[in-house]
Amino acid sequence: MKQRLLGWIKQLTIFLLLALVITTAVDVWRGKDFPKESVPALVGKTLAGETVDLAELSQDQAVIVYFWATWCPVCNFVSPAVDTLSEYYPVVTVALSSGEDLRVKKYLQHHEYRFDVINDENYELGNDWQVKVTPTILIIKDGEVKWLTTGFTSLPGIWWRLMMS
Repeated sequence: MKQRLLGWIKQLTIFLLLALVITTAVDVWRGKDFPKESVPALVGKTLAGETVDLAELSQDQAVIVYFWATWCPVCNFVSPAVDTLSEYYPVVTVALSSGEDLRVKKYLQHHEYRFDVINDENYELGNDWQVKVTPTILIIKDGEVKWLTTGFTSLPGIWWRLMMS
């Protein structure tokens, strides 16, 4: 029994290391064309009416920038993690092509998300930031991209990237 358990632990460890290597490689490949040093401006009003200025917000701390959409099935798995982190870390979220403000507000209420949202109804910010995949998560510090990941990302994955910034 003990040998079997050790075998499972060994296989799980190998699987997790392999998954880490693959996801890191995909992040590097997808982010290779993204401008790391000069990120576009992200200034906007949230649905709550607050003004957000990413350059100012990221001066002394790492900020999670989360591009997502109401129509994105993978975002349904990532948004709860971002919502949890938004209680402890600065988060700027952008809803891409998700409809009018009222529709996005109802979506947030239905899912009980507490993170602030800038509604990019016409995909203007998405184009400025060259977002091609939802969800896209960036960790920005001092106006520079420290990490970029797309697709499914777990709470520990986002937190780890945040700590490494």
